[in-house]
Amino acid sequence: MKGISTFLWFDDRAFEAAAFYVSVFPNSRILGDDVFADERPGKEHEVGVVSFELDGRPFAAINGGPMFSFTPAISLVVSCEGQDEVDYFWERLCDGGEPSMCGWLVDRFGVSWQVVPTALAGLIGGPDPDGAARASAAMLQMGKLDIAALQSAYDAG
Repeated sequence: MKGISTFLWFDDRAFEAAAFYVSVFPNSRILGDDVFADERPGKEHEVGVVSFELDGRPFAAINGGPMFSFTPAISLVVSCEGQDEVDYFWERLCDGGEPSMCGWLVDRFGVSWQVVPTALAGLIGGPDPDGAARASAAMLQMGKLDIAALQSAYDAG
């Protein structure tokens, strides 16, 4: 496959994570999985790598062991058209995970996500610098982003 795709390293929950993500995002599916070869004692019949698509984009996940873990230094961004989408993805991805600030969360597998309305750029980077500052200040007080509250903060001049 030509291009760039995302490869996620899990300790031992790669297939579980892929199945969860496929259940959250439309136009998603598991493409296949490979079991570990016999050179990994005790792992001969476990899924090693799973290939999947999220909203038509390629991903892969490996059960690579506990050597590496996720940090918020890398996150996946979900661009949402409206509050209903923000609410849906926030609730689904937060289930078993931890909400954070400014639209960020860490899911039950330790992967960081940003659930962001497409309107955000026009509010925190809008043509009115005072409105943008108010919207930015409002965003810094939020976990899940609230488009109406951000718009109200922008307009409150």
